[in-house]
Amino acid sequence: MYPHASLPPEGAGRLEAALRRPMTSNRRFALAALAAACFATTAQAQTFPEKPITFIVPFAAGSATDQLARALGQAVTQETRQQVVIDNKPGASAFIGAQAAAKAPKDGYTVFITTNTTQAANEHLFKKLPYDPVKDFEPVTLLSKGGQVLVVNNNLPVNSVQDLIKYAKANPGKLSFGSGSSSSRIAGEQFKQMTGAFIVNIPYRSNPPAVTDLIGGQIQLMFTDMATGMPQVKGGKVKALGVSTAKRVSLAPEIPTIAEAGVKGYENTFWFGAYVPAGTPVAVVNRLNEILTKANKGATVSGFYSSVGFEALASTPDELRKFQAAESLKWGKIVTSAGIEKE
Repeated sequence: MYPHASLPPEGAGRLEAALRRPMTSNRRFALAALAAACFATTAQAQTFPEKPITFIVPFAAGSATDQLARALGQAVTQETRQQVVIDNKPGASAFIGAQAAAKAPKDGYTVFITTNTTQAANEHLFKKLPYDPVKDFEPVTLLSKGGQVLVVNNNLPVNSVQDLIKYAKANPGKLSFGSGSSSSRIAGEQFKQMTGAFIVNIPYRSNPPAVTDLIGGQIQLMFTDMATGMPQVKGGKVKALGVSTAKRVSLAPEIPTIAEAGVKGYENTFWFGAYVPAGTPVAVVNRLNEILTKANKGATVSGFYSSVGFEALASTPDELRKFQAAESLKWGKIVTSAGIEKE
């Protein structure tokens, strides 16, 4: 048996390469150091986690990503007996949270719970990002996907998607929609592009404060994730006109899809995933994948998904890497077709 047989792939590969080169006393020392480091990484992964884990969320408390992170964190704690700390870092189109996650220690104890906003859409909305969505992160696993709900202020004299389109066209530029994420903004821009309605975008740090202003009348409408919007709909604080998914959602089957309400072909969904800083050992990434995948299937997180109409997903790190690349192409096409210019 080879001495590196139990090493993770990246460690075994480095050791294989070292063994092929001519042996000297210096090389023997270096080889021994490399082997020790590789075995240490493997041992670290086997006992991981040994201290609290931090989930960085690039959106505000109360957002869908925050609610998911808290449910997932609770499940991880139940599984590992280690505390999970939720660190909300909203603002600047999720730049702040992404930067913090990218610069975190590469030991697996800081996990970035994020969405397509930071990993696939922002690069098409801004001329320059303060982080690289590919090079700065190691994918861990996909978590879920969901749709959005189009909600309007109760005082707006519309009760359907067609009412809204007619009202917006009769009052060009007088309506504004809030957006607390790239998904929220692109959903609104896509709606404008497909209906010909002129509605002004008002950016927010996250969806929850946008919903607060919607209820107060500072903005008239918005597309928001169901975890944030549906409690306000059920509480009678805003009106729901349609959902952005291709099919009606079981959470609120009475709400039509925007496509069936008259905007043929309209669809807009988003996804959640877990990442760690680039350079985190593969053995640790794989261990995190095991932990998060199991937690994501558990009763705590499944209950959250059922309550907000999200679909649970799972993937290997490499599958998430490929999925992210495909999603980046998709979001780029959506941004282009919606006529959104990079900021």
